[in-house]
Amino acid sequence: MLRTHLLPAAALLSLAAVCGGCAARAQVATTTSQPAVIGPVLVSAPASPQLATDPIGDLITLSNRHFEAGQAELQRGHLESARSEFNKALDVLLESPYGARSEPRIREHFDRLVERISATELTSLAQGDGFTEKKYESASIDDLLALSTSPGEPSAATRQAVTDDLQSTDYDISIPLNGRVVSFVELFTGRLRGYLQDGLGRGAQFLPMIQDVFRAEGLPLDLAYVPLVESAFKPDALSRAKAKGMWQFMRGTALENGLKHDWYIDERAEPEKATRAAAKYLKTLYAMFGDWHLALASYNGGPGRVQNAIKRSGGVRDFWKLSASRRYLPRETRDYVPLILAAVIVARNPAQYGMEVIPDSLEAPKFETVMLPSAVDLRRVAEWVGTSAQTIQDLNPELRRWTTPVRATNYELKVPEGTAEIVRTKLADSGDVTNLTWHTVRSGETLLSIARKLKVSRADLAEANYLSIRSRVTAGQQLIVPRAPTLLLAARTDNPAPLVETRPVDPVVVASASVPSATEAASQSKVVYRVKRGDTLSSIARVFETSVASLKKWNDLRNNTLRVGQRLTILTARTAALATR
Repeated sequence: MLRTHLLPAAALLSLAAVCGGCAARAQVATTTSQPAVIGPVLVSAPASPQLATDPIGDLITLSNRHFEAGQAELQRGHLESARSEFNKALDVLLESPYGARSEPRIREHFDRLVERISATELTSLAQGDGFTEKKYESASIDDLLALSTSPGEPSAATRQAVTDDLQSTDYDISIPLNGRVVSFVELFTGRLRGYLQDGLGRGAQFLPMIQDVFRAEGLPLDLAYVPLVESAFKPDALSRAKAKGMWQFMRGTALENGLKHDWYIDERAEPEKATRAAAKYLKTLYAMFGDWHLALASYNGGPGRVQNAIKRSGGVRDFWKLSASRRYLPRETRDYVPLILAAVIVARNPAQYGMEVIPDSLEAPKFETVMLPSAVDLRRVAEWVGTSAQTIQDLNPELRRWTTPVRATNYELKVPEGTAEIVRTKLADSGDVTNLTWHTVRSGETLLSIARKLKVSRADLAEANYLSIRSRVTAGQQLIVPRAPTLLLAARTDNPAPLVETRPVDPVVVASASVPSATEAASQSKVVYRVKRGDTLSSIARVFETSVASLKKWNDLRNNTLRVGQRLTILTARTAALATR
């Protein structure tokens, strides 16, 4: 059976109606006693007790197992496997001798199951689809700078520990023994002890890479701990000011230092690429000021602000003198430098401050790369290699969405070690491996009119197609429509007349809020068919009892050429035939 939708509820409900009158008769088994011989005496053996059975309960249990398996697959991002399990959950009921609607318990379970599957899938889409930007974690810098307003007086023990530390440890950058630095050491070893331990544990897998990059660039290795304050070494950290990544780059600064940013990619979130950009930026700042304390202040507040502070102070080029007054630098920047220096002190010698650092991982996950000829849905890749979609996303943190760049060819995707060949084989054997909606521009249309017609943001429509919001579009131009793969509506009645929706994407089923009449449903039916190998316009037209001319008109086709995976919109009243083809 060919399934054209994530959940063929329309067809299943129609089939259930047909099966409604074919309830199975209960079969009552009779048991007779069998004689048994004991010695020479013939005695009648007592009847064996019959185990109570509940075939209907067993069917419902099996159906629930498939539903739960589908939920688990959906949580891992495995759309095809989830679809298969949800279908099985309904099929075991439909294919049973009882049908899905003749036996009351099965009918009740069937109806509830359709609603549960709909709710499960919609919740999954709300959490993230191919065009929804992934979620980010809050950057630690916001909270740290808020706490820094009242670090408190350091204890005598902390002051002595820092004094001993500075005398016995060779640091790559100058760290003064002053009250502000020591106060922040007290903060990190007191209220923020857990934060610092977690950050150092997370950073264990990144520090060797950062130090290698900084060593190659001739930078002080102590600066490798800047991300401990900026992001707690979280590659997906996002601040309230929209700085992003482990190094908390603002978009403009990232672009100036060689990082790419568009609707699909943000290299600020890729640890190694962002580290190389940070090394370049820090070298630039040091060359500008000739002092690492001023360079760090500039990393936080911007070089223009620090240059202006120096100018207004009459040429003072000492950070500690500039920050002694509120007149020249904002509080955030005045606190930032001693925060960084305090973090370096504790991070270099955590045991001296009573900290036990347990690394999350001693090394980054091992991976291979696959060169992609076109866009690919990461959830599809995860299913191919038997891992979760989150694992693929974690290996490729620069990807903002669950799809690789649509117009980029030869994009290098990281996959778990040992799986690259599997992905290459699947790519060669598969047709369309994305959930994309396309719009063909008609004469007279603009980005604004298209966005209004398709009910999407003009900015998203432009960015998804690498255009500005003022770009002109031309007739025949193909545009990607940035929206989620939704929805298939199914009307549910005792004699169901399904209403098949709408958008040229892989749909999900949801129960209709209102039930149209059978005539209305038939007249409004619109389905989406994905072209398969061997299909022609003529063969598709025969199946759906329509004409080639109608197919071409509905889909703005200029010729009879089809490609595997192409989606065709088809208007038809034969919804049951469609869903079961």
